[in-house]
Amino acid sequence: MSVAHHLATHLRGIHTGGNWTERDVKQQLEGLDWRVAVREVPGSNSIATLAHHLKYFVGVQLQVLRGGPLEGHDRLSWETPAITSQQDWDGLIAEWLDQAAELANRVEQLTDEQLFGPFGDPKYGTTFSNLMGLVEHTHYHLGQIVLVKKLVGQHVA
Repeated sequence: MSVAHHLATHLRGIHTGGNWTERDVKQQLEGLDWRVAVREVPGSNSIATLAHHLKYFVGVQLQVLRGGPLEGHDRLSWETPAITSQQDWDGLIAEWLDQAAELANRVEQLTDEQLFGPFGDPKYGTTFSNLMGLVEHTHYHLGQIVLVKKLVGQHVA
């Protein structure tokens, strides 16, 4: 099995299940009430803010694998769009999962030369290090999401 296949498996696992933590984006966020997602917790980001932050970087990396430039700024990843309905929330999660699926499919097709070559520009490191970083980053913030869910509760009072 190729390194690209293993990496694609990790991307799928953190987004839709099958990873060793037994927690994934889809399981934690699909069906979550939007009012819970936007609820602020003192000293923490809302679930919606964390979700947008993670989705943003999937989109940035997907753009590169589609042949585009690496254009992303951390400050933009924290600028969460207004979520004022269940439809807004469900749309954000659906778009994120769709982008993550496309990203994993594209990763799986990479050759070793592409995977260990530059990610757009050599100053950004290798494609592998960026994609593996995305998996690690997603695990980190997914842990925060799980904790925030516990703090705000599953149901809106």
